[in-house]
Amino acid sequence: MTTWTALTTLSGKARAEALGEALEALDPAPTGVGVFEIEDDSDTWEVGGYFTEVPDDVGLALYAAAHGASDFVVSELPETDWVAHVRRELAPVEAGRFFVYGSHDAENLPAGRMGLLIEASMAFGTGHHGTTLGCLKEISNLADEGVEFQSIADIGCGSGILAMAAAKVWECPIVAADIDPVAIDVTRANLQANGLVGRVETVVAPGFDDARLSGPFDLVCANILKGPLMDLAPTMAEKMNPDGLAILSGILVEQADEIVLHYRQFGFGLVSRSDTVDWTTLKLTYKGRKPAQF
Repeated sequence: MTTWTALTTLSGKARAEALGEALEALDPAPTGVGVFEIEDDSDTWEVGGYFTEVPDDVGLALYAAAHGASDFVVSELPETDWVAHVRRELAPVEAGRFFVYGSHDAENLPAGRMGLLIEASMAFGTGHHGTTLGCLKEISNLADEGVEFQSIADIGCGSGILAMAAAKVWECPIVAADIDPVAIDVTRANLQANGLVGRVETVVAPGFDDARLSGPFDLVCANILKGPLMDLAPTMAEKMNPDGLAILSGILVEQADEIVLHYRQFGFGLVSRSDTVDWTTLKLTYKGRKPAQF
């Protein structure tokens, strides 16, 4: 089935959300509407509608003018089997001891690697993005170093891939949390597919805002974005065991120094950083001491 997209940009979250809400009343109505910040802290937002009929150009122009947005750009999308497309494009990923793959590549699992099965239809958090890849490599490095943990949290877990990687390595309580219920449904399906049901507890919650995330934790993974990471720092400090480790990503290379300085205020010190193309992964340790002591 042929579909169409109508995309525009504008400044201001409130204005973008108002335009997205208004777009739902267009005739013919969109089958879905998305409102996204183009880059973290840029305050430039993209508003998009997805249509199974040609959208009304006049109506789109009126909505754009009323909300101070750029003109909508309408594009026709050809009929595509997206799952088949993703399967072709998403080759298996090797990250240290981990091998991330779809079921169509199950026969290619190398001997001695820990397989993480993520289906193409659940393609966010597949290990291909530099942030996820960086976190998986850090988990693999910790395992290679023989580090042991007694309690682990994956905050903003997405597909659950980091929690599953930890569960493959360490026999300890692990909690995977995400503010998005759909992400938790995907995590539970992935746990089932990987034979890890019962090894990871799943929680729908923002940050650590649930009794099951009270800690204290020896390891916290948070692959989210700069803004939420900054907000999370004081609460994370309260939830950490002394000498606990945090693996943080979702950070652009140019944002990394600011994140490190911010976390120092709450007792964290930088252990290492790794850059993958435009993205940085940080490994921090929690000492509960003042920045001058690091």
